[in-house]
Amino acid sequence: MIGSVQRALRLLEAVGSHSEGAPAKQLAREAGLPLPTAYHLLRTLTHEGYLRREGGVFVLGDAAGRLAGGGLQQKRRSMILDSLAHFRDTIGAPIYFAVFREGEIEVVGVSDTPGMPAVEEWAEFRATGHAHAIGQCLLGQLDEETRREYLDRHPVEAVTPYTVRDLRALEQRITAQQRMQPVIERQEYALGTVCAAIPITAGDAAATMAISLPLHQQDRLLYVVDRLRSEVGALLSSLSFSISI
Repeated sequence: MIGSVQRALRLLEAVGSHSEGAPAKQLAREAGLPLPTAYHLLRTLTHEGYLRREGGVFVLGDAAGRLAGGGLQQKRRSMILDSLAHFRDTIGAPIYFAVFREGEIEVVGVSDTPGMPAVEEWAEFRATGHAHAIGQCLLGQLDEETRREYLDRHPVEAVTPYTVRDLRALEQRITAQQRMQPVIERQEYALGTVCAAIPITAGDAAATMAISLPLHQQDRLLYVVDRLRSEVGALLSSLSFSISI
């Protein structure tokens, strides 16, 4: 064990126990540290942003807040992954959750099993939104300017022989999409795979959940995506499913 790290952590815990902050002498006493040692560690922690000194007392700084926020974000991510695993087991297909964040497509979570493997990312996923159901579903939720900016950075091009041909054809497909209806894609991103994605309401953000099946199971696709829609709807309405953006 590294003693200096342990002493610094005890000081952080002592500061965290006082919502209005506490002076160095009190913190040294509560942490069981000599006052000179406490002063040295408090100065270091303040310099690094984990503490702030205000009116003669020490309070938690922004860096400590980011650590706490990261823990909350991880907890929410775990909740999402647990929910995806539930959907996967219920409908019998790999499940994907993705969002459109800061101008790019981001897959937040994937849940599959050895017997139901997810699609392998063989072409950069965030740059090929035109070619897969997740991307097409997210692009369809964007305003025209935001979608155009994305497609300017990531032009439409063939990923497989089945990929949408050009920008005009993609825009026609997106325009034809009915609001809140699933987006179906067959072998446009990965040969031998069919996919479907449904839009998810997540505040002002574009989000989607999707499933994939091997081509020989394509007859199940509509049934599986309808099952996913009903499962997601039930869970959302009961407020037991949380989307973290």
